[in-house]
Amino acid sequence: MLYWLLLPLKEQISFFNVFGYITVRTALAGISALLISLLLGPFMIRILKKYQIGEEIRSFGPKSHLNKKGTPSMGGILIIGSTILPTVLWGNLNNTYVLIAMGTMLSFGVVGFWDDFLKIKMKKSSGLIMRYKLILQVILSAAVGLGLVYLGLKGQFDLHLSVPFIKEWTPFLGWFYLPWIIFILIGSSNSVNLADGLDGLAIGLTLISATAFAALAYFIGRVDVAEYLDIFYVPQAAELTVFMGAMAGACLGFLWYNTHPAQIFMGDVGALSLGGTIGVIAIMIKQEFLLFMVAGVFIIEALSVMLQVSYFKFTGGKRIFKMAPLHHHFELMGLSEQKIVVRFWIAGIIFALFSLTTLKIR
Repeated sequence: MLYWLLLPLKEQISFFNVFGYITVRTALAGISALLISLLLGPFMIRILKKYQIGEEIRSFGPKSHLNKKGTPSMGGILIIGSTILPTVLWGNLNNTYVLIAMGTMLSFGVVGFWDDFLKIKMKKSSGLIMRYKLILQVILSAAVGLGLVYLGLKGQFDLHLSVPFIKEWTPFLGWFYLPWIIFILIGSSNSVNLADGLDGLAIGLTLISATAFAALAYFIGRVDVAEYLDIFYVPQAAELTVFMGAMAGACLGFLWYNTHPAQIFMGDVGALSLGGTIGVIAIMIKQEFLLFMVAGVFIIEALSVMLQVSYFKFTGGKRIFKMAPLHHHFELMGLSEQKIVVRFWIAGIIFALFSLTTLKIR
């Protein structure tokens, strides 16, 4: 909105030409998102308390979490709003990729909102039945996938698969890109959801991932940098930098209130929307495989659950970890919540930095 209003003024005043720069608008979007999140955070917390929208703590979890019962939840609404509004203000909404990113965030957020609503207000401990949640995720992922494949057939999205370290092999998937997209989106959204178990853990890791993908989108959207690094050049990806900058700012502002002891939780509305968004960004900038590195801690958390469940069923009741996801295992080993969170953040930063270095290495 402001992008369209301010940029044309460069014809009269040269200063307004700065609003044509991706870097400037990314910084403005990030700052705007941070301020919106910080300023509206206390209001959001009061509203959630007023309507008794508080976290339900399951009895089979770590006993140290029982004192968190009643903490305002569904704070993901604040994250989504703090990301979308600055994007509308500073982004170029003629960019199809930006619209897809916002649509993915909102649609997955709706599924998460429904799940939270059933758990918190309707007092259904399991929330949305797992198979129904998965069906909805498949439908939404398929809708996104169909849209991207359609763009691919029109020449606005590359249907070749980018494989790290194998530059000569870029298989054309065509319609087979659809199941790949569904797999990435479902896996990404659920992995963030599984990691959302300690104060500040998931939002901090999302902040790291969003920052890394903002840099990746910028590099991949610049023809000179893409040619230098010998990676896929995606013209529309550059504008995603603004969106990811806003998302990073929103995460940073939310972390202010979500750090231990948390005043608010993101809930499924936040976890599913953030996970789905990270996944679709990775797909649109042709870095799906790099997602496994950037979001390495999320992947490890998800794998710990899969291993635990599989081993439990295979052995008839034995466990690999004291509790899954992995952060609960370390809790039961006696590590403090704050120490686990900070160490997982450090691991997340290492994964993100390593993923960026691979651009040149490969």
